[in-house]
Amino acid sequence: GGKGQLNAALAAMEETGMNVPMAGLAKENEELFLPGQPIPVILPRDSQALYLVQRIRDEAHRFAITFHRKKRSKQTFTSSLDSVPGIGPKKKKALIKQFGSVAAIREASEEELLTVDGINAALAAQIKANL
Repeated sequence: GGKGQLNAALAAMEETGMNVPMAGLAKENEELFLPGQPIPVILPRDSQALYLVQRIRDEAHRFAITFHRKKRSKQTFTSSLDSVPGIGPKKKKALIKQFGSVAAIREASEEELLTVDGINAALAAQIKANL
């Protein structure tokens, strides 16, 4: 990113106590921003150094996008049931199949929860306590 993203990254790095060399490459004009330097470095368009920095930027961008896609995909398949001790994928599926939603499970009584295969009294109490 450009100057703003470089400053944000520097602030985050400072919070961690790490000290790693950083630079920011703004996409539009391919300006290279260095910490503490108010004026960006302009590398020649045909420069091998510019090509290297562009490749690093593009790889960091690809990595970030892939990470966020995976994270979003995982969140699609997670629910508050995942935080209930003793509820695994099979019991979660059985509960959703019987009640239709986490909200309906939350509203169900312990007796209603006991009608689901694999749910005993202790687990029904856990579900009520955790939802």
